[in-house]
Amino acid sequence: MLVKVFGSAVFGVEATAITVEVNIDKGVGYHLVGLPDNAIKESSYRIAAALKNNGYNLPVKKITINMAPADLRKEGSAYDLTLAIGILIASGQIRAEEVDQYVIMGELSLDGGLQPIKGALSIAIKAKEEGFKGFFLPIQNVKEAAIVSGLDVYGVENVLQVIDFFSGKGTIEPTLIDTQEEFHKTLDFPEFDFADVKGQESIKRCMEIAAAGGHNIILIGPPGSGKTMLAKRLPSILPPMTLDEALETTKIHSVAGKVKDCGLLSQRPFRSPHHTASSVSLVGGGSYPQPGEISLAHNGVLFLDELPEFKREVLEVMRQPLEDREVTISRAKFTITYPSSFMLVASMNPSPSGYFNDPDAPVSSSPAEMQRYLSKISGPLLDRIDIHIEVTPVPFDKLTETRKGESSVSIRKRVTQAREYQSQRFAELDHIHYNAQMSTKQIREFCALDDQSLQLLKTAMERLNLSARAFDRILKVSRTIADLESSDTVNSNHIAEAIQYRSLDRDGWLG
Repeated sequence: MLVKVFGSAVFGVEATAITVEVNIDKGVGYHLVGLPDNAIKESSYRIAAALKNNGYNLPVKKITINMAPADLRKEGSAYDLTLAIGILIASGQIRAEEVDQYVIMGELSLDGGLQPIKGALSIAIKAKEEGFKGFFLPIQNVKEAAIVSGLDVYGVENVLQVIDFFSGKGTIEPTLIDTQEEFHKTLDFPEFDFADVKGQESIKRCMEIAAAGGHNIILIGPPGSGKTMLAKRLPSILPPMTLDEALETTKIHSVAGKVKDCGLLSQRPFRSPHHTASSVSLVGGGSYPQPGEISLAHNGVLFLDELPEFKREVLEVMRQPLEDREVTISRAKFTITYPSSFMLVASMNPSPSGYFNDPDAPVSSSPAEMQRYLSKISGPLLDRIDIHIEVTPVPFDKLTETRKGESSVSIRKRVTQAREYQSQRFAELDHIHYNAQMSTKQIREFCALDDQSLQLLKTAMERLNLSARAFDRILKVSRTIADLESSDTVNSNHIAEAIQYRSLDRDGWLG
């Protein structure tokens, strides 16, 4: 008897429908074809034990299973449940006339229990597009898949529940989630709040500008000055995600298996890889490509602490994704593209010892050592960072203040308003949503300067020996400062403030 059941394969962040054809005939043998990997080939042992422990059996006949399309490589153990149901129906142990209306996925334990799978949200979206009625999957993944409306999503704990459903012996209620309600559970009381930061008013202002324009930022200061503390609080002032952004972010985390029973991710991600991270872990890859840290930080913040401690080749692979806001991983037989539109926040000490120009420092570094330390960060990478800011230690009287600073919630209101201005400005441009994404053409159009501002910028570039690459960055940042003040034009005050945020471009910064 020939039976067709349906599963799904995930490539990148998109899913592809897989037809599992099971044929049982006279003879003996178990033949699995259609480019399965080792995890799928081993499924026969898991399926045999799971069926035996639930009162069914793997027939001692010639079982031929084809996973179509046969030229597409399938991987992972998530097809166990698909194959098991197909075998039971083909061998006549159960009847299931409507099985072709459902997508079935799940990894089997030997007792018939189900283990979680990756990419449940992508599979659910594809199942709805293909016109399937429902989707069976492990109960651990049900919240993320149930985000998709118009599809019956059934979370099951073991294979027996699926068998009873198709046999008519039992019923399972589909999981329903109100996506809007789930999405609007925003944190008005964030875990990390700018109100807890003592002093550092100029740095807070700088972080507000970075958040408002989506600018990459680097913090330079000695150990203990608060660089990491400030960076961790940046997501709390970013505008709330739109529903489309939340779905896109959840899809990437689902593919990586990072969605932990929370359904839709409504908070912007914050990723902080250690400086020992490899280039593959940062940008993604592997023999079966998985998203890296830059894709997991999509629509959120990627924080690189102690930037010069990262290997130079690891930092260099980030240059193209920073520009293109996506990363393409190429293999001999296929190419996968993951989105990676994130805000880069980096921090570093100004010297190997960490104490630059401090006469009371326990250790000092020579100019040659400092130059060698800073040269680990290439010019092209710094070229993609709009704001450089020096962080100084907080004085004792500020540390002991009882007065709280401005909260993240109130700062976020100003940031959100500035982003709304930018959304209106770039409404007709498909790939530009905020100031940091502007190309040279848009900078000339939206950052036109009057004579006074132009003269100020010219004087600053000559006196401070600012590099040519700083010119466009200053204009982008000044446009964001103007947006925070609800100003249609960029004036000399905005330019003057933006010039301060190019520390690493100044000739003689090394002392």
